Amino acid sequence: MREETLATRAQPEDARGVAIVYAENYLNKLSGERIERECRNGLEDGCHALVINFKQTTIVNSIGVSILLGVIDAVERRGARLVFANVNHHTIKLFDLLGLSRHVALAENVEAAFAILEDFDAAPTPHGH
Repeated sequence: MREETLATRAQPEDARGVAIVYAENYLNKLSGERIERECRNGLEDGCHALVINFKQTTIVNSIGVSILLGVIDAVERRGARLVFANVNHHTIKLFDLLGLSRHVALAENVEAAFAILEDFDAAPTPHGH
């Protein structure tokens, strides 16, 4: 198995405070739990944003979707940001159908995900902070 297909995250010393988690080819219970664990670790390490990179992912099953919903919930409870990057067309349709796309930003690639996060950070909050 190639290294980029493993669920890994950015080191806590990343100055941007963004964890990048790499999804595997088949997002099922086992790989979904790895993603969830790494996302939670990133949040606990103080990351203010997460990018899940789906570049290697070709199939997402129902358990994988359920786990992603849990990740979205955990990110929202922490007040962090979440972006899905490199999601294939078929999976985007699935996420749209199931409503995940309403709760997470979708980016063409990781660079675009960082641009989205920068836009989030630059946008004024409702309280003017």
